Amino acid sequence: MDVHFAHGPDDMATWIASDPGFMQRASHALVAGGRTWLVDPVDHPDVRNRLASLPPVAGVLQLLDRHRRDCAAMAGDLGVSVSVTPQHAVDGAPFEVLVVRDARGWHESALWWADRQALVVAEAVGTSPYFRSRADQVIGPHPFMRVRPPGALEGFSARHVLLGHGHPVHREDAGSLVDAAIAHARGSTPRWMLSLATGSVRRSDRRSPIVTG
Repeated sequence: MDVHFAHGPDDMATWIASDPGFMQRASHALVAGGRTWLVDPVDHPDVRNRLASLPPVAGVLQLLDRHRRDCAAMAGDLGVSVSVTPQHAVDGAPFEVLVVRDARGWHESALWWADRQALVVAEAVGTSPYFRSRADQVIGPHPFMRVRPPGALEGFSARHVLLGHGHPVHREDAGSLVDAAIAHARGSTPRWMLSLATGSVRRSDRRSPIVTG
């Protein structure tokens, strides 16, 4: 497995794992107040090299119950705690915690970093092709969130949206792209099903990747 680092601000490092390719598993290192917070991390030597250039890691955040990835292993190796789907503010972290879903089989939290206008979402929305109903759609809802869209993520004036699946979005209108994905989640489902069956979004991304920043 390889990883590649996405374009973004120095205090928001995002890396995407190559395996499995269709999932585009994304992890993040957020730097604030002289400390670094890891979000849903996948470990790799290149990641360790990048972390060596950042402030000390203060903690690991696992935002989705099934996103175990390398959260516990990295937290243990780095000598820090891991917070699994927190529902309240994490000690020392500058993020507001949002409860996206708290139901049997799906426990998910998100982060709102107000100082940086950054929204961090593990699963409810994403930029991977299987989230999106059209090639020109940047952010789409998780397939299982289309019936009950994640309203907890609406209304944030985000300039940065970091996802658990797909490239991050660094644009002035990033928050409105999340709002649109939620607002049209149900209505766009037939088109999403067609795009999934035909692979049209995936093929389009190969020819001309979406602009996320």
